[in-house]
Amino acid sequence: MKTKKVAFLGLSIALAMILSFVESQIPALIAIPGMKVGLPNLAIVFLLYRIGWKESVIVSIIRVLLVSMLFGNVQSMLFSIAGAVLSLTGMILLKKTNWFSCITVSIVGGILHNVGQIIAAVLWTQTAQIVFYLPFLLISGIVAGAIIGLVSGMLVKRSEKWKF
Repeated sequence: MKTKKVAFLGLSIALAMILSFVESQIPALIAIPGMKVGLPNLAIVFLLYRIGWKESVIVSIIRVLLVSMLFGNVQSMLFSIAGAVLSLTGMILLKKTNWFSCITVSIVGGILHNVGQIIAAVLWTQTAQIVFYLPFLLISGIVAGAIIGLVSGMLVKRSEKWKF
């Protein structure tokens, strides 16, 4: 792997971690706990389109582990990993078809992230009623995914001249 690419991936991990921290400092604008914009996904969606799926997976997993160790706990790490794995799997599969825009891929990623977290929460708490929370998270996943996809798409277009 080229030195420039390794350095860029390191910067991407740092950026995703910073965006995770910034997001954690934003007070909830609505009364639904755990609802977030998904700012770290800017880096992940950008990498997926600009560098490749393997690098996106590596950066995502490292970010989840480091952020969980620094700012979270075992429960938050499990929920984040569940969301990240399902989200990345869906985004990678959709992107490989070349049928969908960056916005659509990001929306699906946002939705699947929330589904993964709900599944993890149901298994962790052994409380099926948590599923009733899913419709609210699906709406937030659609809105946040659209915003993240739009911004990521603009970044991808502006960076086309960069070589890795």
